[in-house]
Amino acid sequence: MESFDRTQAEYLVYTYSDLILRLSYTYLKSTHDAEDICQTVFLKYLTAGQKFNDREHEKAWIIRTAVNACKDVLKSGWRTRTCNMEACAEVAAPEMRDDSLMTAVQSLPDKYRIPLYLHYYEGYKTHEIAEMLGERPATINTRIDRARGKLRTILGGKTCEQGV
Repeated sequence: MESFDRTQAEYLVYTYSDLILRLSYTYLKSTHDAEDICQTVFLKYLTAGQKFNDREHEKAWIIRTAVNACKDVLKSGWRTRTCNMEACAEVAAPEMRDDSLMTAVQSLPDKYRIPLYLHYYEGYKTHEIAEMLGERPATINTRIDRARGKLRTILGGKTCEQGV
């Protein structure tokens, strides 16, 4: 078994774990699945031997790898044939309030939610998001604009303080 540099692993966890967890949660809507994606991304990073030009290149690779891992989970046959434990519970948990911005963002389809999240919550520019998601910048701009429109409808025309 290959040995990893503990310092490098700690750097990854401290630098990227929150980013990967939040991004994965927006795709999968499951904390446990998001944690699995985080581990998967870290293992790929540590075993790939990838060299990066700078921190931004490294961060883009981390995001792209997390997005791809989430897509792999979503299209897996296992996921389409199983039921999560929360859906099968006898006692329903209290529901989250529907008036929060993040709840509204989470209700958007993936093609709108992910670019919007990366733009407003992670601070990426349109061309950077386009590169990460393999889309054209114009497509990303359109999706962000449509996501804002959908959020206005969901939130009842209220203006949001975060600029959405």
